[in-house]
Amino acid sequence: MLVDSNSYIGHWPFLQLKYNNFPALSERMEEFGTDMSVVSSLNGIFYKNTQFANEELYEEIRSKKAYQNRFIPFAVINPIYNGWKGDFETSIGRFGMKGIRLHPIYHGYELSNPACIELVKMARDRGVPVSLSLRMVDSRPSSWLDVEKEWRLADVMPIIREVPDAKYLIVNLANNVALNEEDTELIKKSNVLMDTSGRNVLDLGGLLKTYGREKFCFGTHSPVLDYATGLLRIESLRPDEADEDTKEMIRSGNLKRFLGI
Repeated sequence: MLVDSNSYIGHWPFLQLKYNNFPALSERMEEFGTDMSVVSSLNGIFYKNTQFANEELYEEIRSKKAYQNRFIPFAVINPIYNGWKGDFETSIGRFGMKGIRLHPIYHGYELSNPACIELVKMARDRGVPVSLSLRMVDSRPSSWLDVEKEWRLADVMPIIREVPDAKYLIVNLANNVALNEEDTELIKKSNVLMDTSGRNVLDLGGLLKTYGREKFCFGTHSPVLDYATGLLRIESLRPDEADEDTKEMIRSGNLKRFLGI
């Protein structure tokens, strides 16, 4: 079984995308044998009111029974936009979304912002995960209108230290994944999952040794990145790096446990 932890629908203002709607994403999933996918809206990064994007996502998933069985929606919440608490309650309570996505770089706040900390604590209390991406697109060839800042794994640690008992899904490990000993231990004992989509997951076998096999899950970052690479990183693990049971945990088992599905 394959469950993708990291996919999107919607548009990117500075990049032409394919497979960025539900029919096309479903086709891609069929091609690669993916059974279910966590999905959020790219539009929510750029709409002034992110809730409009969550409403679009909710309505599109409701439009077909097949989508409801296949897609696991995460709401984009901006904790410095008025009404964010209501957005959270509507998305999680009424829409039944299974997690939240934060985009501090694009929405203009730090993870240490009191409203961000309050939001993460609300998610913790409702048992829903918080998803953070080290980067959305490669900043090097991007439009001058796009943001240039990208995160290292160390940059997400402040919120994990502040709310260590929340659930965190960290995706697109595209930059430095090295942590000091204290933060490495915190990741290992916290409820944290990291996906396989980012370019700095080249040595997945080494990361498994460092953090443990229960800390990783299949992810594509589709349609921004190609669909195949995140899966190839799992399938190319050598027998001395991961047995079949470990590979199955990464393909679906860890994420299913994490999401309670």
